[in-house]
Amino acid sequence: MEFKNKVALVTGGGTGIGKATSIALAKRGATVIVNYSRSEFDAEETVRLIKQEGGRAIAIQADVTQDKAVRNMIQAAVRQFGTVDLLVNNASITKHIPMDDLDSATEDVWDELFDVNVKGMFYCARAVAPFMKKNQQGAIVNLGSIAGQTGLGSSLPYAVSKAAVHGLTKSLARALAPEIRVNCIVPGAVVTRWWAGQEEQMKKLAPNLLLQRISTPDDIAHMICAALQQEAITGQMITVDSGQTL
Repeated sequence: MEFKNKVALVTGGGTGIGKATSIALAKRGATVIVNYSRSEFDAEETVRLIKQEGGRAIAIQADVTQDKAVRNMIQAAVRQFGTVDLLVNNASITKHIPMDDLDSATEDVWDELFDVNVKGMFYCARAVAPFMKKNQQGAIVNLGSIAGQTGLGSSLPYAVSKAAVHGLTKSLARALAPEIRVNCIVPGAVVTRWWAGQEEQMKKLAPNLLLQRISTPDDIAHMICAALQQEAITGQMITVDSGQTL
């Protein structure tokens, strides 16, 4: 129970990697705050699954693109649980646009992806930092993507936004040291709803990976927990991609 008596916030915690991470943290003893923006049913279902196994969890709605909403969420969490010890910046979105279709990468697409994928992670980190500093310890994990390393992804703005997350991780690691560790888990292809409608593409990809398997949300969740626990690492990009980028 390595996270016993710890309070963990997982943004976008009701689905995919966020759901797996919320459950993994609860199994390791953490009290989990499952954040959601629109997926209330999924967030409440994740809370139910955690409580069913004897864990502690609540769901809190907040749009991470809104700084005030993020601050209110953290204040509500602190009122109920006293602090926030761990933050998993998981909430992310994408738009599926062919990489060479530059005209479809409109201002609205850029703004929406950067608001959620980059600024949202910054707002959450900034809001929890004072409480972690007060405790003289804390850990943050941001969710990046190999798209941010390779430049290839579901869209050009998405890939660039994830490269920005990798940069944000390094800058936050410097800004929040020594009390708070900040790392980034960088998944390759993962079996989530993002692949809906592209199952055939996924099946073709798997045999070409060194480990010949697509990562699962549980694979990523276990690595997130490991990064949160490891006290000698900060500012690092940790790739989990079955050898996809080798």
